[in-house]
Amino acid sequence: MEYDENKAIEYMRRSLPDDVAKSYDDDEYLNVIDLIWDFYEENGLLDIDGDEDIEEDALLDDLIEYAKRMIKKDKSAVMRLEHIEPIIKAEIEYESTLDEGI
Repeated sequence: MEYDENKAIEYMRRSLPDDVAKSYDDDEYLNVIDLIWDFYEENGLLDIDGDEDIEEDALLDDLIEYAKRMIKKDKSAVMRLEHIEPIIKAEIEYESTLDEGI
C-alpha cells in the first residue's frame, strides 16, 4: 500500500488518547510527519540499500529527540513536547500497517 498523509493522520488520531488527538489540527500532525520523513532522509533511511542492522529502539529515541528539537525551534508550533513521542509512535504504527497490507 502507498503512504497517504490523510490516512496517517486519521490513524494517528484513532490511536491516541482523545485529549491528545483533539489538541492539534491536521497541520500540526503534518508537521510531525514531515519531521519524521526529514529524519529518515537525513539518516539515509529512505535509501533502498539502507542499513538493515539499525537498532530500532535507539533509532526511535533519536527520532523523538530530533522531533522535539525541531518543534522547540519552530516558534509557530503549538505541540507540547510530551505529546511528540505518542504521536510519532502512532505514525510509525501507521507505516507498519502499510507493510502488512492492512
